[in-house]
Amino acid sequence: MAKVNDSASSMDIDIEKSTGSDQPKFSINVLQLLKSAQMQHGLRHGDYTRYRFLHILLYTTERAWSHAMEKRQLPDGPNGRQRIYLIGRLRKAVKWATLFAQLCALKGDSRTSLEAEAYASYMKGNLLFEQDQNWDMALRNFKSARAVYEELGKYGDLENQLLCRERVEELEPSIRYCLHKIGQSNLQASELKQIGEMEGPALDLFKSKLEAVMAEARSQQAASMTEFNWLGHRFPISNPKTRVSILKAQELEKGIQGPTADSLSAEKKLAVFDKIFSAYHDARSCIRNDLVTSGSAENVKDDLNGLDKAVSAVLGQRTIERNQLLVSIAKSKLSRNRDDKNEKVTKPEELVRLYDLLLQNVADLSDLVTSGRDSKGEEVAFAEECTLKSLAFRAERCFYLAKSYSLAGKRAEAYALYSRALSVTENALQKLQSVENSEQGMTAELKALHHQCRSNICIEHATGILEEQKIPEKLSKKISNMSLTGADKKDKFLAEKLDVYEPTVSDSNTKVPPRIEAFPPAFQAVPRNPIVLDLAYNMIEFPTLENRMKKTRGFWPWR
Repeated sequence: MAKVNDSASSMDIDIEKSTGSDQPKFSINVLQLLKSAQMQHGLRHGDYTRYRFLHILLYTTERAWSHAMEKRQLPDGPNGRQRIYLIGRLRKAVKWATLFAQLCALKGDSRTSLEAEAYASYMKGNLLFEQDQNWDMALRNFKSARAVYEELGKYGDLENQLLCRERVEELEPSIRYCLHKIGQSNLQASELKQIGEMEGPALDLFKSKLEAVMAEARSQQAASMTEFNWLGHRFPISNPKTRVSILKAQELEKGIQGPTADSLSAEKKLAVFDKIFSAYHDARSCIRNDLVTSGSAENVKDDLNGLDKAVSAVLGQRTIERNQLLVSIAKSKLSRNRDDKNEKVTKPEELVRLYDLLLQNVADLSDLVTSGRDSKGEEVAFAEECTLKSLAFRAERCFYLAKSYSLAGKRAEAYALYSRALSVTENALQKLQSVENSEQGMTAELKALHHQCRSNICIEHATGILEEQKIPEKLSKKISNMSLTGADKKDKFLAEKLDVYEPTVSDSNTKVPPRIEAFPPAFQAVPRNPIVLDLAYNMIEFPTLENRMKKTRGFWPWR
């Protein structure tokens, strides 16, 4: 047993021990996978040598590299011990990639050998890139891999050429970053951020380095950030961590509010909103920690409370913007024609729920803004804007609630709700017209909603009248089809065809009931006594019978 344990411990296998039952369960068709691999890679012709060497080292390299990337993508980044393990896995990836390149040079053709050499150079560059040292050697390896992929991209089939060009584009940011670290390039933080927006597995390590560079740049920029401006108030910021968090959130806000916001997809915008929320929550956490340690200094507490209120208000605004983005996504799925059957259909009830959230967000934000003792003009104007938004959201909510009733066939309720939505929309438009510098986008949306409400009111009215006129016709048709013996059945029951051998009992896997005998049995016509209505009974005077009744003697209890 000792030999078995020693041999097992010497194997390069890193199985994570987990005792919990919440680990993901994977499903692999082992026999099918083996058969497919054997038929595709040598064993169709009995070439065991090809099957024994092919892909093993390459997959082992990818396994070590992917494990390192898993540690790199931890929420708070790898700690000291995890970083040592990460670099160890990258060393293993370099080891296996180098061995793979050597074997391909012996066993493979010239193209395979060249591509394997480029892959090994790429892995060596990744290791040096993560170690933050020897940038010259990392640059040399990345350039070597790029040169090979550029040449390979000129030959072969079209798919392979595209893959090589994609890898060249993924290597370019790492090369530029190495040049920046060496001092041969003057890249700015904004240029690095634009490079980091590229997608691809080869950019994972670069993105982690980019985040570190951006954090360093924010720390330098935060030194000049001394206060936070909000609705005419200026709140001093003394904690450097609070400054960095607020600065990070403001940089992310530029990405969804600037000129490039229209080019971002909805999914990317939602991801940016999540990062903004995280940054502002970090800022609030720092502020509240400062409140705990501030002691009895009233001036410091007032400034920190005001800063906390301002950050919370900005966080509330971004929450409203995010929920409005979710509303726009839901509306697009509700209105457009869906060719993909697997796409989830948006129901009006989902929009009602989203507008409920928006109404709650606006109410919370309005309460936060108006909770102060002294209100400035900017705060009063902001509270009025919140009131208008609440009115617009109420109109939208009422409209989609009416649509849900309309889809359920409840015409009277839908008509009443559409009329209510029209009234609220007109009220909101009147108030918007009385406000100077009103938001044009909200006005356009309310005008479109006003038109939709009027159209749907007419549609519900006309549909209700048509359905009411068809009620007698449908009723008479249903009555004419009624029968005491039940509906005509196409298939007979088992009790009706005992002389014929046919399976009539349904399969156990189906939901069809067995056709043995009709239950409950159908109604049948039966004879009964005639009904006699005795109308003369109440008009007859019958003779008295008192003279025939037996007279009883009185009973006296004391005798």
